[in-house]
Formats: sequence, C-alpha cells, structure tokens
Amino acid sequence: MKMFVCIKQVPDPNTTVPKLDPTTKRLVRTGVSLVLDPGDESTISAAIKLRDKVGNSELVAVSMGPASAQEAMRRALAMGADRAILVTDPALAGSDAVGTARVLASVLKKEGADLVFCSTESTDGYTGMVPGAIAEFLGIPQLTFAREVNIEGQKAVIKRVIPKGYQTVESSLPAVVTIASGSFEAIYPTMKGIMGAKKKPYTQMSLSDLGIDASQVGEAGAREQVLTVGSAEARAAGQIIKDDGNAAQQIAEFLQRYQLL
Repeated sequence: MKMFVCIKQVPDPNTTVPKLDPTTKRLVRTGVSLVLDPGDESTISAAIKLRDKVGNSELVAVSMGPASAQEAMRRALAMGADRAILVTDPALAGSDAVGTARVLASVLKKEGADLVFCSTESTDGYTGMVPGAIAEFLGIPQLTFAREVNIEGQKAVIKRVIPKGYQTVESSLPAVVTIASGSFEAIYPTMKGIMGAKKKPYTQMSLSDLGIDASQVGEAGAREQVLTVGSAEARAAGQIIKDDGNAAQQIAEFLQRYQLL
C-alpha cells in the first residue's frame, strides 16, 4: 500500500511571534526559525503506526514550499517516513489553499496514492481547507478528525472525534484522512533515524514536472486575497463577583439577563 502524508514547514510557533508583511500581507518567513509543523509530527506518527501495522507498505512525505523546506522533509524522514517529495517553484509564491491543494493532488495522482494523511489544519494558515480540496481534486472520499485509523480489506475505517465521544466511519480506498489534533503522540527522531534520513530518497519537483501551468497557482491563480490587516479588538473587562453570601444569586441573575438560563 502506498501511503502519503502531507506536511508543511512553518515559522516555529514556540519561538516566533507571527508577523504579516504590510505590503504583501503574507506571513513573514525570512529571518525567523522555521520548523516542521508540530501538528504534522502527530500526523506523521499516525501514518507510521498504520504503515507498520499493515505491513508491506510505503510512507512518503510530500510538501510544497521553498527549497528551505527540505529541512522539514528531512525531519519527516528521520521520524520514519520512507522517502520525501518537495514541490518547489518560484511561481508557487502567494498560492492560496486551492492552489496548494492542486499541486499536492497532482503529486498524489502521479504517485498513485492509496491513502493520504493530512493534519486538520496548519499552525500558520488555519484555513483547514487543503485536505478537502485535495480529496475534491482527486475525486476520492475524505474522512475527518480521526483519532484512530485502520485498514479493513479495501476500506479505511476511522474513529472520528465528536463532542461526546466518537463515530466509526468507513470509506473505500483511496481516501484522504485528517488526524484530530492531539490524537497521536509525536515520534521524536533518534540519532539512528537522523543519520539514516540522509540515505533515504528525497526528490524535488517543479510545476513543469507536474504539468501545471503557472497561471493556476501562486498569486496568478489565487482565488483568495487578503484585502486588509488590522489589530484585534481589545476585549472588555469581565465582571468579577465576590462571594459575600449572595454570589450564586448574582450569577443566576447575570445568566438570566443574557438569556443563558
């Protein structure tokens, strides 16, 4: 079985305060620490767990980004992915979610993917649109918010997180699966894994390799545009109720006032 995990290099959310370029209105990615998206580490772990359970399978990490994203790809390989593919091309700058999905889907179609793992959303964009768009481009089912993934014959079966528990959902293969945040513990690369990653296959592709016209991606093909950027409104101070014997009554009146009771 050919399994793929879509990953992304992002500004380190633990050390970097996100900033937007006032001219391009894009996230500033130069001069900051860049890492494999922490959410993707859990998703890679979920994919590795299933690959090892199914057996006779290959796990490929795939991403779109600048050449510097190879560092994120190397980490995925060190964690346990078998090979990696990075699509990098100057014309990709400014791509929106649909453009990104178009490129990733082209790789997955070219490679003949049986199962595609994605995080629910990235920690820099937070649109959550890319996995669904990939499924749409490929014309295959999408299973979302999975906390457990299994293969039964020619079907993918997941436990889907819902507010009060989980649902068991299945679909035919091939399929796209998004992993619920925090459902799998991230695998930390060992020294053996880091050294071994240097010998694993790593491929860089361009738009021409995928047969995609530059007008379909980047700023030229983007259907989303950031029109303005502003500061978030300051929150009003909350009401503090001191318990002098009638706090419960005051809370009840407050809730009733806003029709919350």
